[in-house]
Amino acid sequence: MTMAAPLIRRLAGTAAALALAATAGGCILTQDLPDPALDIPAGYKAARATSVEATPALDWWRGFRSTELTQLMEEAQTVNLDIAAATARIVQADAQARITGAALLPSLTADGSATRSKSSSASSSGTGSGLGGREISTYSSSLSASYEIDFWSKNRDATLAAEETANASRFDRDVVALTTYAGVANAYFQVLASQDRIRTANRNIASAQRILDAIKLRLSVGTGSDLDVAQQESVLANQRAAVPPLRLTLAQNINALATLVARPPEAVKVSGGSLDRVAAPRVTPGLPSELLTQRPDIRRQEAQLASATANVGSARAQFFPSIQLTGQGGYQSAALAALFTPQAAFFNVAAGVTQPIFDGGRILANFELNQALQDELLQTYRKTVVSAFADVDNALESIRQNTERLRLQRVVLESSRRAFNLAEQQLRAGTADIVTVLNTQLTLFQAEDALSQAQLARLLAIVSLYQALGGGWQPRMERPVNAL
Repeated sequence: MTMAAPLIRRLAGTAAALALAATAGGCILTQDLPDPALDIPAGYKAARATSVEATPALDWWRGFRSTELTQLMEEAQTVNLDIAAATARIVQADAQARITGAALLPSLTADGSATRSKSSSASSSGTGSGLGGREISTYSSSLSASYEIDFWSKNRDATLAAEETANASRFDRDVVALTTYAGVANAYFQVLASQDRIRTANRNIASAQRILDAIKLRLSVGTGSDLDVAQQESVLANQRAAVPPLRLTLAQNINALATLVARPPEAVKVSGGSLDRVAAPRVTPGLPSELLTQRPDIRRQEAQLASATANVGSARAQFFPSIQLTGQGGYQSAALAALFTPQAAFFNVAAGVTQPIFDGGRILANFELNQALQDELLQTYRKTVVSAFADVDNALESIRQNTERLRLQRVVLESSRRAFNLAEQQLRAGTADIVTVLNTQLTLFQAEDALSQAQLARLLAIVSLYQALGGGWQPRMERPVNAL
């Protein structure tokens, strides 16, 4: 006993020092999120700094003015399996929050029992010759209650962490939904682009066939050569070979749409059409500061950071004593008829205090672990915000450059078509050089295909901007004129 006393005093001193360090040193209160120290720009580099222009609508896909796209979007909203799974995760997180929050409330249990026992006659008489031992019946009914006083906010912080995790799962669902909507739009535009390119390839095959027939006619009258025929046959074969990959791309994107609307490909029919009939909406990004409240991935990281901060507070509280109150009251009697009489009542109340003294550093290590997790999520939050600004600027620049590319490509196509028509006329008149004819038709074929790709790139850039902005925004609330 003499040797153990100093050891106990040293352990108690160590525990007190750890508790003091937790309160005075590395603790971050759960109500105060760490400062992300982010430099929020006044405006985007690739857009004017203004917030008065119209922001994206919640149903932003209607801006493309495609009835079929709108139908696919609305179907994906209700049946997409990824969204359904994310919604189920919300239910799980809410349930976990309720489980964790149960520690804040007292627990109450009811108990009822009836026992009948008989003692041994041999043990009571010592001779073993008795007629039998005494039979005893006992009946009891009681209520038991227990409650931990959350003086240091350990359970409250744990509950707050679970609630913030549930909030993060809601924003995660929004991230999944936004990704799904962007996937539907991108796949649908890929379908339209593939159909346009297939139609262009078929027109080019017909043009190449006309040129081949004209060259064969020149060969029949002695003004052409087998080399001219072979070169044009090669051009025609290349155009025909370009069609199967386009049909494959078309089928793959239709199948992708089927997956997004949770149906087998055999049950999905996409009419499609042409990119020429799709409108290109004008998207205004608003201000960078607004992005922090609109992008669901930023909100998700913010909620996860809040959850980690609450966990730090809960881990800090584990350094301090745990105060537990318990009580039990009820009735106990040897006769069932007398069970609920005043004489059969009993109760007991107890209070206990448990103070960690030595646990091999487990509590301190858990505290440091939660601090490190908080710091990791803080850095992830910062990166998410910075990446969001970059995403918007990249999308704005992509729209600008692809719009200019589309304008220039239309000029190229017009010139190439005029050159090809002139070359074909001269070929039929017998005055065209075969090399010129080959060059002009190849240039035209490439220009027509490049135009479809430029149209597609511009539409995909617009979708990427919607995605970078967090999808549609809630309408701004107009402030009353007479508001203070």
